[in-house]
Amino acid sequence: MNKWRGLFLAAVWLGIFLTGSAWAACEKVTIALGSEPTTLDPQIREDGGERAVNDNIYDTVLTRTPEGNLIPHLAAQMPELVSPDTWEVTLRPGIFFHNGEPMDADAVVYSIHRVIDPDFNSEQISFFSTIKEARATGELTLHVITNGPDPILPSRLYWLKVVPPVHSKDPKFAEKPVGTGPYRFVTWQRGQYIDLERNEDYWGTAPRIPSVRYRFIEEPGTRLAGLMAGEFDLITNLLPEFTSHVPRSVNVLGLEHPIIILNADSGITKDLQVRKALNYAVNKMALANGLFEGYAQVAQGQLLSPSFFGYNDEVKAYPYDPDRAKKMIEEAGAKGQTIELIGTSGRWLKDRDMVEAVAGYWEQAGLKVDVRIFEFNEYLNRLFDRKTRADAIFVVSSNELLDADKSFSAYYKAGGVGASNTDQTLASLIDAARSETDEQKRQRLYHQAVQRAYDQAYFVWLLNIEDIYGMSQRLEWPGRVDARLLIQEMACR
Repeated sequence: MNKWRGLFLAAVWLGIFLTGSAWAACEKVTIALGSEPTTLDPQIREDGGERAVNDNIYDTVLTRTPEGNLIPHLAAQMPELVSPDTWEVTLRPGIFFHNGEPMDADAVVYSIHRVIDPDFNSEQISFFSTIKEARATGELTLHVITNGPDPILPSRLYWLKVVPPVHSKDPKFAEKPVGTGPYRFVTWQRGQYIDLERNEDYWGTAPRIPSVRYRFIEEPGTRLAGLMAGEFDLITNLLPEFTSHVPRSVNVLGLEHPIIILNADSGITKDLQVRKALNYAVNKMALANGLFEGYAQVAQGQLLSPSFFGYNDEVKAYPYDPDRAKKMIEEAGAKGQTIELIGTSGRWLKDRDMVEAVAGYWEQAGLKVDVRIFEFNEYLNRLFDRKTRADAIFVVSSNELLDADKSFSAYYKAGGVGASNTDQTLASLIDAARSETDEQKRQRLYHQAVQRAYDQAYFVWLLNIEDIYGMSQRLEWPGRVDARLLIQEMACR
């Protein structure tokens, strides 16, 4: 903390001298991200840095308002259900990719087939796991066919970035993205920055900001110093203790839930008593108040916010009970044993701090904790490697579909990209809920799934944190509930 305060004070003085020139024009805004994109292919990785950039290069079939309501985007209207397992999508006419390829039904069908292809091995598959086929029925119409009824198919189309069928086959596609969005890709200087420029031929509302540069600054204190010095216009994951010191800040109750995934199939965490003890050992309220200064809420024993479909309000957080945790560790014969805890640094607000705090609590409960912090790309490899799962992996999960299916398919269900259990009973509940069209029955199935995962302690549920952004005086942006950084919605004062 002293290091960050020192950076802050130095930046204040520097900002005094730079203020006159830093905000003089708005030809370009600069955004500081906590991690560099691992790729600019919008369909392959589950990477927030990639999304922050590509959300402005690519369009989706549907989109959301800043408040979270689904509305048409590339689609001319909301999809229509034409049979229990088939949705019809009608697209807007006259839209082209930045390289001149047409955005039509064939392009959307291609994009769907690409992301659901098992050989493509997309980390985003949990968003689209119910889709089995797509077929063009006209130049601007297509059918999306699901594995049985799928009541949230429109929300899945909100996540579908449409890619150009020809250019996406280019070996350099992941380095030179081409979409239909309001900004065009210019350059990527690895380790330094990505530049985008306004798409002057954009089919929708013209963006007000001509160009944007993304910088990659892992250290939150360094991002803060850059904002105060006039180097950045927007920084992500602003430290809560500095919200009153920056030129402007925006905080929105976010979708992000920090959790620890516990390996229920092997190692020290195979023992249910150990997994429960790891939950009792962590003082989650202290994390919310001490690390986030109230900009977070204790997660209630589930990877869902109260506003998500499937939330079970009868399940509460494991209470903080360090004596009980110690006793359970001893009774399990695990006292003094080593548990591996994997995390990353800079991708999420106070991610490293949370990992180290949790490790401290676990050590107090009688375990040795091997904390391993990886650069984000390697961290993702370990998070999604189901063959050699670590004992415990920290992740901050966000659920832009606002429905239990996304979180549960990815992290709860056996075989999910981030799951560490082989619980077939839990998997069956999730599968049944996915295709249940009766809302009350579907809700009950998710309630059962929440309860079972809680009873089996497959995770250490931590918090639901707010998204906090620091902004320059000249930038206007209200924030969004889905955490998207859409430059098209920003303006300069």
